[in-house]
Amino acid sequence: MCVVAAGAKAILDLPATMEYLETKGVPVVGYGVSELPAFYTRTSGLPVDCNLADPEAVALFLKAKWDLGLEGGVLVANPVPKEYEYDPSAIDAAIAAALSEMNLRKIRGKEQTPFLLKRIGELTGGKSLTTNIALVLNNCAVAADIAVAYARLGR
Repeated sequence: MCVVAAGAKAILDLPATMEYLETKGVPVVGYGVSELPAFYTRTSGLPVDCNLADPEAVALFLKAKWDLGLEGGVLVANPVPKEYEYDPSAIDAAIAAALSEMNLRKIRGKEQTPFLLKRIGELTGGKSLTTNIALVLNNCAVAADIAVAYARLGR
């Protein structure tokens, strides 16, 4: 499986997430970037395993991995488009405030993510939702381009 994402959920411990992926043998490929995007922002300070610049390069990487019989997926770290990137300190403050409120209200389990997304949206005046929509659309476009490039390689 190949997953295209703008980084892990902004509320997660990114270094621990990268360590877990490494432990499970999941390479993290930067799509035109050398560090893991942090969902709302293009950077996190954490290096990716490799940087591939276009769909064809990613498709060749995937084919090589799977032709060698290497199990497991690949995470393609695709940053949010620059024009939609959120200011890191502002989004970090909103996330911290939302997490604090969630903990005070003792919100747990499957209710956490919807609460956090809604609250972060409120704290950012809806700007985080605009960023979220842009990154989802961008991820879909990149994933489609990679799928087409992979299909062109044949079996």
